[in-house]
Parts: sequence; structure tokens; C-alpha cells
Amino acid sequence: MADTDTNVIDGLRAIVGDKACLDTAADMQPFTTDYRRLYHGKALAVVAPASTQQVSEVLALCTKHGVPVVPQGGNTSLMGGAVPDASGNAVVLNLRRMNQVLEIDAVNDTMTLQAGVTLQAARAAAETAGRLFPLRIGSEGSCQIGGNLSTNAGGTAVLRYGNMRDLTLGIEAVLPDGRVYSSLRGLRKDNTGYDLKQLFIGSEGTLGIITAAVLKLMPLPSATAVAWVAVKDPHAAVQLLTQAKRTAGQAVTAFELISGPALSLVLASMPQQSAPLPGVHDWMVLIELSSGGDAEGLDATLMAILEQGMESGLIVDAAVAASMADARAFWLLREEISDAQTREGGSIKCDISIPLSKIAGFIAEASAQVLALAPDARMVIYGHMGDGNVHFNPLRPKGTPAAEFLAAHYTQVSQAVDGLAHRQNGSISAEHGIGVAKRDDLVHCKTPVELALMWQIKRTLDPGNLLNPSKVLPLPAGTDHRATASSASTIGTAQTPARG
Repeated sequence: MADTDTNVIDGLRAIVGDKACLDTAADMQPFTTDYRRLYHGKALAVVAPASTQQVSEVLALCTKHGVPVVPQGGNTSLMGGAVPDASGNAVVLNLRRMNQVLEIDAVNDTMTLQAGVTLQAARAAAETAGRLFPLRIGSEGSCQIGGNLSTNAGGTAVLRYGNMRDLTLGIEAVLPDGRVYSSLRGLRKDNTGYDLKQLFIGSEGTLGIITAAVLKLMPLPSATAVAWVAVKDPHAAVQLLTQAKRTAGQAVTAFELISGPALSLVLASMPQQSAPLPGVHDWMVLIELSSGGDAEGLDATLMAILEQGMESGLIVDAAVAASMADARAFWLLREEISDAQTREGGSIKCDISIPLSKIAGFIAEASAQVLALAPDARMVIYGHMGDGNVHFNPLRPKGTPAAEFLAAHYTQVSQAVDGLAHRQNGSISAEHGIGVAKRDDLVHCKTPVELALMWQIKRTLDPGNLLNPSKVLPLPAGTDHRATASSASTIGTAQTPARG
């Protein structure tokens, strides 16, 4: 180990303590590999600061020595955005020790908390105070608020409540040189210049490390109604959503699209679970209504939606949750789709956002293009149809090894799906972020002006390119990989992927 590396590690230990600074390969392994085991890297050290002051001191030390820093929360990123590259030069800064809910203001309907609080803990704290924090993600037990902010997380309730940008009133973030930006005021109106917090939300830790936030809380619903519905096709699903919003208004909390192969995959991996409906259906939706009114009235509203759908020929069959246990069982089937793909291996993940009016046509055209390229692929298609977000994930055929399928089809299929989304004024990343997996694809869907502006912001806040280097921003054509970074950084060198 070089003297500089030793000095850095000694300095880190002095800041965070011996137990919160790891520097052996075995100890660091959980922090240098993503949870799906698809991206692998190396690190100089892993540190877990316990306060914003410690984060500030760590960043100041790393900037002084030209050492890259990779921010990490729950390490649930699907795009490789929270894992260091293969150089071993970077320090991973994990926020798990900063896990305190600092304040719940039930009158102001706000919650102030540190970035290392898990989403599950944040939701539980809000409910204890009789309030709702509405962000819902399948990984809520491990993902952290800082990561949710850094990726502008969405989830299943965006249709009603919005994504993290909509749910955030203020943040605290540490800049690469150690300075602390704070807007933890909890104001819904603050027209005093640029809304700087929005720079950090969705930036995946490339501009600053979010250490705390003030989040909006909502009234806790007193009633929910859930149904699992088989529909004719995605076009019928869109029409049913329109009818649901007309009948129930803002009570429509979630409207999730699920393809037949997606449900079959989950049921095969969870034999203890059963399908909500008899028979095999090509397309289904999971509908949830919620309100502060009485349960009987909400149930009647849901039944009215289903009856209208049946009468107009949109619905093939439907099952209504008769209890909270039924509702949880329905949601479990939806939430397990992602992990079922991970267990199966060989999934090509596309996280698409499309205007709702175009979503049915997109699914049909994208499916045709994919099946022309990979005729036996299982079309695992699901997602948050209510806000135009589709997880379009062609999966290897049974009997075909994952590596073989991905080597033959990954590039062509992902480019076909992403290209179609871009041509229809959609996005190639609705909620998963960019990380390294989609970084180089941005040159095809962002204008030169957009990319230049993003680089200008990056260089202003992080002139040494030390904060989560090689993530999000593609290098300008003809630029040497080391030209925009310090000698310690390996900008442009992606983590070693082992797609499966």
C-alpha cells in the first residue's frame, strides 16, 4: 500500500473510528458488489460516518488527497450507481449509521430525518405519528432515504402522491470540498432564488452527498380497497384507468400493469402463492383505492369501477381483496416480480417512461421488435401504468443459459426498446437512475446542450471529478478518460458487470 493510501486510511480512522473504517477485501466485499451480484468493484476503504460533520471531514480529506468517493445507501441500485469501479482507488462512504428520525411535525405535516434511515423505518415513524409517508418500493426494508433522493425514487404510489422530488421540502448535502449546503426549513413556499435542492435530487451522488431531508407527510388513509383485474390488453388497461380516475378521482392510489409471463415467473419461484384469478391471463392490473372516508363507501366505489369495466368489455375477470391479508397477498405478487427475475437470471432490464396516451402502442411495438430479435424471450412486462412507467424486461427462454441469452441479445434488445421510447418522447430511465448501466446511452437521448449543461454543473460543484466518478454523465466524444479527473480517479472505467 502506498504511503498516500496509508495516510488517507489513517485519516479516515481518525474521523469515523476504527470500527467504522474497513480496509480488508473480505470486510469491504458487501459494499463493493451490488445486491443482485451484477456489478463488482474494489475500494481503498469503506467508511460509515455517524454525522454530517464526519461526512464533511471525510470529503475534505479525500479532496485534499485526490481520492474519489462513492456514496452508498442501502446498495439496492439496479444500475450499478452505488458500487465503486475496479481500480480500487475510491472510498465508499456508506450512510447506514446516520439513521435517526430527527423530528416529526404533525401540524406542518413534515418529517426531518437523516439519509441513512430506511424507507421502511421512515414509513413506520410517520404512521406512529398518525401520518403517511407515501413512497412505496419493494426494497423498502433495505433502501435508504438518501438513495431514494439521489435517484428520485418513484414506486407504486406516484400516480397519487408523486415521486421524491414532489415529496421533498428541503435537504442537507455535503459538497465534495466538505462545505455543507442546508435547506432543512420545511417550507412549502420559498421563492428566494434557485431551488438548489433539486440539483442534488436525482443526481445519484455525483454533485454532493445528501445527509438529511425534510419530507412531506400526508393524512393516514382510514380505508383501502384493492382488486386484481384481468383485462383484454394494455389498451383496455389505459381505458380502465381513465374510467377509474373519472369515478374515484384522487382516491386512485395505484394502478399496476402485470403481464402473464411476469405473474407466471413469480408463481414458479413462490409455489406457496396462488394466482388471484382462475385460468391464464395475458394482461392484468392491480388497482388500489385509498381515502380518509369509510371503508364501505370506498368498496362501493371500487365495485362501480369494476362494473363499468365489465359492461364496457375492458375487464375479463376480477378478484376483490376481502381482507388486508388478501390485499397483502395481491401486492406480494406484484412486488416479487423484480426479485423473481434476479433469481431466474438473464433479464434485460428497460425502465421506460412514456406518455400515457402512447403506452399501449409502445408495448405492442416494442414487444414485436423484441420477439423479432429474440423469438423465444419471455415478455416480463409490468410497472406503474398510472404514471406511464413500464418495466420492460425480456427474459431468457427456459433452458437457455443466462450468459448465452444476454451475450446474443442484450445490446440489440435494450437499444431497440430504449430507442423506441426516445422516438415517442419517452425516457430510458423512469425511476431506476442512470448509474453506469445507462450512462453511455445518454448521448442518444440528450441533446448536446443538455449534456454540456450537466457537465458544467458537475465541474462547478466537483471540479476534481471525485464524487461518484464514471456515473451518470457520459464523457464527451474524443475525451480521454483521465482528462476530466484527478490522477487518483478512474473516470469512465465502469464496474465489472456480470449480468445475469
